[in-house]
Amino acid sequence: MLIVSDRIAIPEHELVEAFVRASGPGGQNVNKVSSAVQLRFDVRGSPSLPEAVRERLERLAGRRLSRDGVLVIDARRYRTQERNREDARERLAALVRAAEELPIARRATRPTRASRERRLAGKAVRSRVKTLRSRRPEPD
Repeated sequence: MLIVSDRIAIPEHELVEAFVRASGPGGQNVNKVSSAVQLRFDVRGSPSLPEAVRERLERLAGRRLSRDGVLVIDARRYRTQERNREDARERLAALVRAAEELPIARRATRPTRASRERRLAGKAVRSRVKTLRSRRPEPD
């Protein structure tokens, strides 16, 4: 059981782990040991997630989400299989926790009178500069 928060826990049977060989340095050991972990979690088919969290998680996952709604996390940061497995689970939990937070709704505000006046004054200055550039200045 992967406990994400006090309200969300993902059972083991919903997580699919595959162990693959990691790329990069490691000497002779890299060709023999499958230390990288590919963690798969079916976001769309999971009964553990509330609907709102599921929708936000699909948006947050980005390219890590396949067409059929499976979230794939690759963990190959560490040299041991066990540490990579923990890392993948931690990253999944962090992603679900981020999706659990409600986004803050933006409140529309009106510009102040002073900010409108500053904007118009700036436009007037620009206008004057451009008119002076386009024709010869008149003697004062």
